[in-house]
Amino acid sequence: MSRLTVYRDDAPDTILLDVTTPGEIAETLRPHNIRFDRWSAPVTPAPDAPAEEVLEAYRPYLDTLMGETGAGSADVVRINASTPNLPELRKKFLSEHTHSEDEVRFFVHGQGAFVLHIRGRVYSVLCTQGDLISVPAGIPHWFDAGPNPDVVALRVFTDTTGWIAQYTGDDIANRFPAEVP
Repeated sequence: MSRLTVYRDDAPDTILLDVTTPGEIAETLRPHNIRFDRWSAPVTPAPDAPAEEVLEAYRPYLDTLMGETGAGSADVVRINASTPNLPELRKKFLSEHTHSEDEVRFFVHGQGAFVLHIRGRVYSVLCTQGDLISVPAGIPHWFDAGPNPDVVALRVFTDTTGWIAQYTGDDIANRFPAEVP
C-alpha cells in the first residue's frame, strides 16, 4: 500500500502526517510540485519480462507523460538480490542528493521509498506497484528499496546525464527510519 509519512526534519520520531490514499498523497505533495499518480495497465508484465515488453505495456502512459514533460527517453531498471554491488548501490541511494532534472519513476513491481527533504520537513513517500512519482530537479532526497529489494521501475529522462547525483553531504538519511522492510 502506498503511504506518505511527514516528519519535522529535526524530529524523526514524531509523525506529523500519515496518509495512505493516493489522492491525499498527491494533494499533500502538489504544493511542492511533486507529482504522484497511479497508473493501471490492461496487462502487468511479469517481474522478469524483457524491458521492451515492460515499456510497451505502459507506452500510452509514457507517451502522454513524455509529451507533457518534454522527456526524451525511458528505460527499465531492476534492483534485486542479483544486482551487482547491491550494498554499495544502496548506500549511494541512501545519501541525500539532488539532480539537475526531474527524477521520474513508475513502479511496475515491488516498492521503494523516496524521502524528500523540503523546508524543515521530511516527506517519506512509499511507492508501490502502480505508483508514479516525479521529484523536481533540485529537491534534496534519498531513495530506499530496503535491504532485500525486488523492484522493477520505469525511469523517464529528458537527458540521462541529468540524473547524476549531487550529494548534499547532510547525513539526515541516517536519522530517519527505513520505510521499506
